[in-house]
Amino acid sequence: MANVFDYLEWRGDIPLDADPFNEVDNLVLAMLSYTDFGGIVGGDGKRIPLGEACRVFFSQHTREEILARTSFTAKAPLMMEKMIRGQRFGNMTLRNYTEASGDGYQLSAVTFGLDDGTEYVAFRGTDGTVAGWKEDFNFSFMDETEGQRLAVQYLSGITAGGTGDNLRVGGHSKGGNLAIYASAFCEGGERIFEVYSNDGPGFKEEIVQRDGFAENLAKVKKFIPDSSIIGLMLSDGEDYTVVKSTAMGIKQHDAFTWKVERNRFVKAPLSDMSKVTKKLIGTWLETMKDEERQTFTELIFTLIESTGQERFSSMKADKLKTAESILNAVRLMPKEKQQEAMKLLGVMGLRGGQKIADYLARKTNELPGLFGKKH
Repeated sequence: MANVFDYLEWRGDIPLDADPFNEVDNLVLAMLSYTDFGGIVGGDGKRIPLGEACRVFFSQHTREEILARTSFTAKAPLMMEKMIRGQRFGNMTLRNYTEASGDGYQLSAVTFGLDDGTEYVAFRGTDGTVAGWKEDFNFSFMDETEGQRLAVQYLSGITAGGTGDNLRVGGHSKGGNLAIYASAFCEGGERIFEVYSNDGPGFKEEIVQRDGFAENLAKVKKFIPDSSIIGLMLSDGEDYTVVKSTAMGIKQHDAFTWKVERNRFVKAPLSDMSKVTKKLIGTWLETMKDEERQTFTELIFTLIESTGQERFSSMKADKLKTAESILNAVRLMPKEKQQEAMKLLGVMGLRGGQKIADYLARKTNELPGLFGKKH
């Protein structure tokens, strides 16, 4: 079954005036934002042709280097080779690339100019850094993360640079959350007519209830894979479309596994396990206060940061060293912190474990042919 790479091969030569911008085009641009355009596209508003960006990028990086990377987003730059050969994206431009990171946040954005006279502002999703993932956890208790604040600032700068409602905003993973948030609270939001979230996490209920958020939801198009986990976290209030993936479980978060047919995604029902996960996470978060969520997040990342690694791939490569570092960090914690941690982990484990047990018991009873006759 086709994916976005196949889409670019088969339909990349169909111009936008013959087949208007669609949901798959959205995903192409959201995933392309994972490319490091640092030193290639500046933040001064100057438009760089895609062909030029591609040429410079591959003068600095080889295909072999890219293919050797383990992150699923590492393949993103390879899309450029297909895009520049077709009419659909061949004349696309890039401008205002930005990167920023710090303690508990990571932001990257770029603005693509299309042949139909519109622009697509793409926010990059979570990368493999500890800071990037920490911000995802911060969504559960903070009214505004630093990344969200910077996303609003970035988008306000784009909306102030033109006229007319010709802006689309989107992203994958955390980028989808930033796209919705920035569109709701930026200046000049009336210029935005479509917002895309591709398996992006939601928001605290307090944010959903803020002025401007509900009005923005009418513009939002959210897509999640059939076994989504990330995209069902927290609340957002918008509807979503479920997409079939060739992967299983959490690996479906890799949007390069999403199935495409012609100019649309292949739709699917939400899996039973995904429904259970949504209820499990929702119940857990709802029973915790903001302070408890914050304590839990700080605990988790204190342990992670104790390893001295900035990327999760490095931890995976040296599991023994990582385990030793975390164990030493636990030993150094005050006793009250250790007790607090066990309490929080116990709440999550017991409630989650009970729901999974109930689910498996119910499914077992529904399948007597596999597990024996019911008595």
